[in-house]
Amino acid sequence: MKEKQFRPEYLEKRNKVVEYINNNLDKKISISELAKISNLSKFHFHRVIKGLLGEPIGNYIARTRVETATLLIRYTNLEIQDIAYQVGYAKASSLNKIFKQYYNISPTEYRKNKSLKINHSVSLQSNFTLNEPQILEISDKEVVYVRTTGEYGKDKFDKVWAELSDYIKENKLFYLEIESFGISYDDPSVTDKDKCRYEACFTIKQPINPKGNIGTKTILGGKFAIFSYKGNIENWGAIYNYIFDHWLINSSYELRNEPVMEKYLTTTNKENILNLEIYLPIKISINEI
Repeated sequence: MKEKQFRPEYLEKRNKVVEYINNNLDKKISISELAKISNLSKFHFHRVIKGLLGEPIGNYIARTRVETATLLIRYTNLEIQDIAYQVGYAKASSLNKIFKQYYNISPTEYRKNKSLKINHSVSLQSNFTLNEPQILEISDKEVVYVRTTGEYGKDKFDKVWAELSDYIKENKLFYLEIESFGISYDDPSVTDKDKCRYEACFTIKQPINPKGNIGTKTILGGKFAIFSYKGNIENWGAIYNYIFDHWLINSSYELRNEPVMEKYLTTTNKENILNLEIYLPIKISINEI
């Protein structure tokens, strides 16, 4: 599906709303507050934001909550009640109700059968080698970014990276130690492919003013398991499957409630060959303390 094009000022409004929702899932999200931070009138907010997000704001918030809960159920040992709190539900029964509406099973049933693909399956290949990760503490990083929504893939990613690279060049923001990170917020086995969110990010040394589709943010630091991979892009689904469904569940770590990042290293001269590091946000499992 081709992504809609919007005027720069409306892209800024969308980015502000999405960032606020992502950072406040554990709270009651006020439409008045969203209208305020986006500088849209409450009268027009629902219609405008529906056009920007591709769905009503209530649907977007509910979907983001249940999909975040799904990842926490799959990849952490948190109690279902605690997960419900983290995504904005006062009771586990409330999460249970909406989870069943989305996936036709309960959170408890899903936790017992984590291999179950509850939405879209991902084509997996298995011809790859992945060494044990480095476990490192990473500091906060200030970045400039471009966000896109839609099915993950090379053409989609190439487009946003080209836009961001042009901005870096035009504004003379390049420096020798600049780092590039891709942030994939959604699991295609859980989220509709057309609604998967991705951000292309470059680190910056100086403050800049957000403009249009160009945003700024702080990538929070902390402990990460860092996997290095150089190989064919066709193995991508299998790599993530291995990290989450094999390495993580056999390690002494749990996921922090932060997205996975990909740090892109030197480019290769072969099409469809990746050279990158995968940053998995982790913490010591409570069972190991």
